[in-house]
Amino acid sequence: MKKKIVIAITGASGSIYAKLLLQKLQNLHSQVAEVGVVMSDNAKQVWQFELGNDDYNNIPYNFYAKTDFMAPFASGSAKFDTMVVVPCSMGTLGRIASGVSDDLVTRAADVILKERRKLILVARDTPLNLIHLRNMATVTEAGAIICPAIPSFYSKPKTIEEVAMTVVNRLIDLMGLEDESYRWGSKNE
Repeated sequence: MKKKIVIAITGASGSIYAKLLLQKLQNLHSQVAEVGVVMSDNAKQVWQFELGNDDYNNIPYNFYAKTDFMAPFASGSAKFDTMVVVPCSMGTLGRIASGVSDDLVTRAADVILKERRKLILVARDTPLNLIHLRNMATVTEAGAIICPAIPSFYSKPKTIEEVAMTVVNRLIDLMGLEDESYRWGSKNE
């Protein structure tokens, strides 16, 4: 069964993760029924600063404004399966943990949680203070998955993209999509 996925991009550092995830989803189109994207203005600025382009304009998915509460995934009746907030700022995490649905990102996250569907938050901050940790515990208890943007090095990545892809590959697994990627203990180590 094909997945309906929401990708939310916030203004935390780590635009490369969002870029690579969106590209990977395009490659996995046979497993994906629909992708809706909501991207904050801060996320656009960070993307341009970190990646030196505005290639998010070339992504072939439906983009929705943060204030668009008519977006399909603002309601549980649209039956989106999975939401990934990548990167997830600590402010967004805090609003989700508090149940504050003041924009489309936090409303969609609230919908995903209330419908008992999969919410994956790619936390991208360090160090963490006690408020961050408590917010992570709160959303985890509510059913979300915290997947920090912490790369692995088992696959011996050689480029920044390969390093970031270790996180994206983990996200693909968490989303329940099938893809060929490095696996610990595989014969191609």
